[in-house]
Amino acid sequence: MFDIVRYSPNKMASIAPRDIAILCLFVCVADVASDQWNTRDFQRREHSLVKPYQGSGMNVPQWDFLGSTMVTNTYIRLTPDRQSKAGAIWNNVQCFIQNWELHVQFKVHGGGKTLFGDGFAIWYTQNRMEPGSIFGSADPFTGLGIFLDTYSNHNGPHNHNHPYISAMINNGSLMYDHDTDGTLTQIAGCEAQFRNKDYDTYVAIRYENNKLTVSTDIDNKSGWKECFAVEGVKLPVGYYFGASAATGDLADNHDIISVKFYDLDGTDSEMGTPYTGLPEASAMEPPRDRIDDSKGSYVLGSMTGWKLFVIIILLIIGIGVCVMVGVMVFQKQQENSRKRFY
Repeated sequence: MFDIVRYSPNKMASIAPRDIAILCLFVCVADVASDQWNTRDFQRREHSLVKPYQGSGMNVPQWDFLGSTMVTNTYIRLTPDRQSKAGAIWNNVQCFIQNWELHVQFKVHGGGKTLFGDGFAIWYTQNRMEPGSIFGSADPFTGLGIFLDTYSNHNGPHNHNHPYISAMINNGSLMYDHDTDGTLTQIAGCEAQFRNKDYDTYVAIRYENNKLTVSTDIDNKSGWKECFAVEGVKLPVGYYFGASAATGDLADNHDIISVKFYDLDGTDSEMGTPYTGLPEASAMEPPRDRIDDSKGSYVLGSMTGWKLFVIIILLIIGIGVCVMVGVMVFQKQQENSRKRFY
């Protein structure tokens, strides 16, 4: 980067042409970088959520919420850092814009150091306000789901760490597989260490010309870092935006601070006929093999919840059977020993 130098009117004449050229180049590069995510766009309030949230009473204009969601002056908490909670907030205005970009400012934090979960999801779906098993929302769904998965004791055939961001396109026929953390149905994903940060964290979802791009700002650098980009994605108009979160045996606070929606179509663009079919993606990411470590963490990590409970019960039954057989054998030996003395 260049140092900023203050020039007086008397010193301006002494600036070398080379310095002026370098300064102009820097300004042009900065302008291009700033426009990378903000060309032709303007914010649409009907799909945005910014402070102050509340309208009259406890209502949030153009947004509805359910479950454990709590609205405060500075954030909207989908779930508290408590077990078995689920909450959601949904925009009640259908989106008929073909190309758009969504910026979500969020914060995921809690008291857990090594065990925490489960995460939250950002939605663009046909139906809304339907609680369910995918981060607090309905399964199956029709539309787009962006999952910010923090479940620290991960499952299934994959070798990535958590937190993890992934995308799923569903035409209503697919079920989210919790045993594999959605690996079998995701179209792309990336690791993103966004939990328990001391500064603001953001995710940007851009859909333009059948291309889905997800980027993050989780390093406090005031700039976007691409997480993944997928071509050949078709999303129909007329769906709803929303966000939901859930906790299970593990928990976290899942806070939404702002949602800003940008229209990329512009007023003078020549758009084709809006797509109204079912959501589709040209390809899904193939499942990856899970890497087992030398300590057998995969075996222990997968034995969670009811699976671990069943295994413990079977072990207790097995030990009990062995003890009973051992007692019977011992008694038989004692009986045979007494017979030899008569």
